[in-house]
Amino acid sequence: MNDISQAFILSFTPLSLIVAFVSTLIGVILGAIPGLNGGIGIAVMMPFTYGMSPTLGLLFLGGIYMGSSYGGAITAILINCPGTSNATCTAIEGYPLAKQGRGKEALYYAAYASSWGGLLGVLALIFFTPALARLSLKFGPPEMLLVSISGLAIVGSMSAGKARRGIFSAICGLSLKMIGMQASTGMPRLTWGTKTLLSGIDTLPAIIGLFALAEMVHQAVILIDGDNEVEKMELEKGKIALPTLIKTFSLKAGHGITLWKSSLIGTIVGILPGTGGAIAAFIAYGDAKRVSKHPERFGNGAEDGIVAVESANNAAVGGSMVPMLGLGIPGSTNSAIMLGAMTVHGLIPGYQLFHETPRIAYGFLFGMLLTVVFMLLIGVAGVPLFSLILKVKMEVVVPIVIACCLLGAYSSRNSLTDVFFACVFGVIGVVFNKFDIPCAPMLLGLILGGLIENYFVKTVMLANAAGQSIVRYVVTRPMCIVIAALCAYLIYSNSKDAVKTAKIKSEIKKEQQAH
Repeated sequence: MNDISQAFILSFTPLSLIVAFVSTLIGVILGAIPGLNGGIGIAVMMPFTYGMSPTLGLLFLGGIYMGSSYGGAITAILINCPGTSNATCTAIEGYPLAKQGRGKEALYYAAYASSWGGLLGVLALIFFTPALARLSLKFGPPEMLLVSISGLAIVGSMSAGKARRGIFSAICGLSLKMIGMQASTGMPRLTWGTKTLLSGIDTLPAIIGLFALAEMVHQAVILIDGDNEVEKMELEKGKIALPTLIKTFSLKAGHGITLWKSSLIGTIVGILPGTGGAIAAFIAYGDAKRVSKHPERFGNGAEDGIVAVESANNAAVGGSMVPMLGLGIPGSTNSAIMLGAMTVHGLIPGYQLFHETPRIAYGFLFGMLLTVVFMLLIGVAGVPLFSLILKVKMEVVVPIVIACCLLGAYSSRNSLTDVFFACVFGVIGVVFNKFDIPCAPMLLGLILGGLIENYFVKTVMLANAAGQSIVRYVVTRPMCIVIAALCAYLIYSNSKDAVKTAKIKSEIKKEQQAH
């Protein structure tokens, strides 16, 4: 207890405060730039932590992780270019709000929700790491297979009333994920004899192409036609919009249930190894639409959608560190990079970390609370500055964003192949937008495709070792039955909501025609 108290006090030293603030600010900036996400920032900045103490070094990387989870919402809301995959659904709701002149309101929602989700995730990390780490052990390959398949059940929710097109988009994503070398056998698959395709398709170029590059092409077409949508958005002076701030804060009570539930979803999903903030965001978004009294608003600027996504993806930050610190099993790519930083500093996760070096462990955890506070301050104080992005002419924004996107695609794996894939997905995004096919399900298919295949192969191997068929092996596990029941409920609920949404939209259309 004495070590924990000292760790808490040391967390508020001037040096710790500076490290927490600077790292969070760097994370927000990196998250806001399409292609330059938190994972890249953590990897690039890791060498700079070698001269720091282990506590400050981990805090520096943790601040980048936390800040980048929020930063992606900035460009997602203002110019429909998600800085990270976590903010994909934020763009679906935030950008329409920006076009309605409510850009700052959307940014305030994102800042509040991100901070609340981050706070809940870090508190869970501090108080429940041992218990939650043991819970994650109960999810073996069969359970994770069903969890991954359940993620596909939310395709209908993110398709904005276009379920068939959403399913088509998701199937395209799953099919594209099959390109490359098969993980279990090492055999090339769908490469057509090209060595370039052996490494498969990375998620980052797909995000950049489907959303950022496709949107920049859309804005370029608007410029050519002489009708710039961005000029219709909210353009205010560079100061904190106090009425909007108060209005947003007062409306927060109306989103309390969504905030709590999505933060809980983000924490739990983050704990599961191999998932992360993107999947947490998709699941929370689908749940928010499912329980909403006005599902027809989703896709047209629903505040609940922003609150759900941002609270979930930041809660997943703390959640992903639970198995990393407790078991040495990273819950996401970013936490895997941080696990590498821990080993460089000579730290061993698990029992030894909390019982032999408690000051380092709890000093890092208490420091993560500071990153949440600084993220809120940066988010609220920076909204007027973020809004200035809209004052920059799109003739300037388009080439700069495209350059950043291509640079980000290259920096992912230092490969021109990823730049090529980003351009290919940009073309796909333009075509999909032309035919009103949602791009988000394709990204979900790309993210879940690899997980489904990986866990399926492991489940088959376990079933063969047990001398059972895969079906019998799965249904005899109680946790699998629970997950399968939840998946069936999601499919039923989403189908019901799709019919309800279509009916409401039809009634609204009839009323408009009557007037």
